[in-house]
Amino acid sequence: MANITAAMVKELREKTGAGMMDCKKALQEVDGDMEKAIDFLRKKGIAKAEKKASREAKDGLVEAYIHAGGKLGVIVEVNCETDFVAKTDDFKEFVRNLAMHVAASNPQGVNRDDIDAELVAKEVEIYKDQAKDSGKPEHIIEKIAEGKLEKFYSENVLLEQAYIRDPDKSIKDYLTETIAKLGENIAIQRFARFRIGDE
Repeated sequence: MANITAAMVKELREKTGAGMMDCKKALQEVDGDMEKAIDFLRKKGIAKAEKKASREAKDGLVEAYIHAGGKLGVIVEVNCETDFVAKTDDFKEFVRNLAMHVAASNPQGVNRDDIDAELVAKEVEIYKDQAKDSGKPEHIIEKIAEGKLEKFYSENVLLEQAYIRDPDKSIKDYLTETIAKLGENIAIQRFARFRIGDE
């Protein structure tokens, strides 16, 4: 198996516009062959989907999901480029599935920028204190904190969460697949989650 370097991943990313993890996976699948990796991404529609992400999404849907018993509800806004796509069953299904995912997974924001910086700083301090208390050497405390912070993001950032209906892929993967399928940029704009008794 070929050694996949960061430079190879960067080159493939520049050629296709696909995400870093998608590029790395494609290179691993084809044993480091650049041309085959490009074909691999094209077949999956990922390269095209990433390029569409720069286009403006001004249409879309607002979807409400109320969990059985009426104690938990979610509203999501998902944008696309045209009214035509907003009316398709595939788009409606994506928005509905997203609302159900938010109900089940309780993310704190759509992406990392949406997470309160004070909360992130507090989490990092806790991770560092835990590492110190367990007697870890000073030079690896930072690495441990970084690793735990990545896990925190994967649990609290919507795009990074494992999709409840297919835990092998993230919400970002599901979004990318939907963009590739529908041929338009799609943006998860915002969401609100309401639960009886929550402040």
